[in-house]
Amino acid sequence: MGLEGPQGNTLLMTIMKAMRRREFLGLGLGTTGALLLSQCSSGSSQSAAPGSTLAQAQFHTSEDGLLRFDLVAAAQRVKLGNRDANLLTYNGQVPGPRLEAKPGDTVQIRFTNRLSQPTNLHYHGLHIPPTGTGDNVFLEILPGEGHTYEFQIPQNHPAGTFWYHPHYHGLVAEQLFGGLAGLFVVRGELDEMPAIKAAQEAFLVLKDFALDRSGNIPNPGHMAQMTGRIGDLLTANGQFNPSLEIPSGGLLRLRLLNASTSRFFWLSLEEHPFHLIATDGGAIASPIALNDLVLAPGERVEVLVQGNQAPRPYRLLNQPFNPAQGMMGGGMMGGGMMGRGMMGGSPNRGTTETVATLTYNGAIAPLSLPTQLMAVEPLPEPQTTRQFTLNHGMGMVFLINGQAFDHSRIDTQVALNTVEDWEIVNTGTMAHPFHVHTNKFQIISRNGQPAPYAAWKDVVLVSPGETVRIRMPFRDYTGKTVYHCHVLDHEDRGMMGTLDIQPA
Repeated sequence: MGLEGPQGNTLLMTIMKAMRRREFLGLGLGTTGALLLSQCSSGSSQSAAPGSTLAQAQFHTSEDGLLRFDLVAAAQRVKLGNRDANLLTYNGQVPGPRLEAKPGDTVQIRFTNRLSQPTNLHYHGLHIPPTGTGDNVFLEILPGEGHTYEFQIPQNHPAGTFWYHPHYHGLVAEQLFGGLAGLFVVRGELDEMPAIKAAQEAFLVLKDFALDRSGNIPNPGHMAQMTGRIGDLLTANGQFNPSLEIPSGGLLRLRLLNASTSRFFWLSLEEHPFHLIATDGGAIASPIALNDLVLAPGERVEVLVQGNQAPRPYRLLNQPFNPAQGMMGGGMMGGGMMGRGMMGGSPNRGTTETVATLTYNGAIAPLSLPTQLMAVEPLPEPQTTRQFTLNHGMGMVFLINGQAFDHSRIDTQVALNTVEDWEIVNTGTMAHPFHVHTNKFQIISRNGQPAPYAAWKDVVLVSPGETVRIRMPFRDYTGKTVYHCHVLDHEDRGMMGTLDIQPA
């Protein structure tokens, strides 16, 4: 989760202080005027009145221990809210179908690429083999070709909210921004807890888009590729300000995914605190009350909302907040954090937007929040500590430890069944959400201050000037995988490294 602390603002304050004390470096990119595309829509996703009921993607679940599914990536004209849009889709849907499995299940996905570009699939957050027919991001599936992904969810895999999206290096940002993303849910012990089971459940896939007058996604331009492309159409499950219902006295379990290429979300729900119950890698030990939360690209959280207010509409709000663009877009203060890195130039880009609206319908006997959830395993002291420095190079290149990604190079080699600490140091001027494939980790400290609670993560936001220490066990699987910035234009432009997990 982006904001780490019971008061819900610790990391936000760190980001703002860090970016205030750093000067804009220019980077030789010139002005950003050309970025504001004349053909982009001026419409915004903000709406005063709630729209239609929140749609849930078609979902497919395992039966008798097997999840078998055909998945097709293709360009298609679809409805985005009330607009016609030419997007990239999985099975003609934005977001793609929700897939659900249980620990121990076998997953067989027969994937077909009907795009005009090479692509592949990444199963973000799943602890499965990184090679062969598993979570193999080095695959190149050419247009017109297919590949069958087949793997087993481990018997001890935690329940959680995971997702799938393309990961063909150089085209990741373009394809995800085009619409290619879907949820992958593992059902397990958390789902069977009585208090959790009694709650209503809703999935929110948060994603931004940009469309020109013909419904096409415009060329992002050089500056947007540098800072990370941001669209002026903000959607939840492909809708503008959909409505959610809760009975008075009820509990609503919101599963939130930031499926944006570059956009950060800073969320709050009017007069309702969030009760955090799970982060990227699954449940935490006990609920934590938050007034707001930040989701960096790729992050997920699960929160409970109590239906204990007067029965009227309440807005789920997103504050303008994009630390990846803060210094490139005119600074954190005054000019607005979305600023000039935005595709479109919506008049609402510097204002609070409504993501969805919560309404009350009916009443039930009040449900109580759980007091305990799942113990978070303490990790032993690390055998090794490594440092990874994040920065940008000349022009349009982003670097880890001074190097841009090279497919033929092994950047980090680790041994199976070991535990390591990684210090992620951001010496640049933009925030970078750091993501590791295959194995999850725990955040140990931020600028030397201990993390306020234990949680499993696979994305951690590192703001300018920060050093974040994570602790990671390498378990079960050997082979090559990657770590990278999840502002995906940064990853495509070099901020990725190859991780080789060797037998012990």
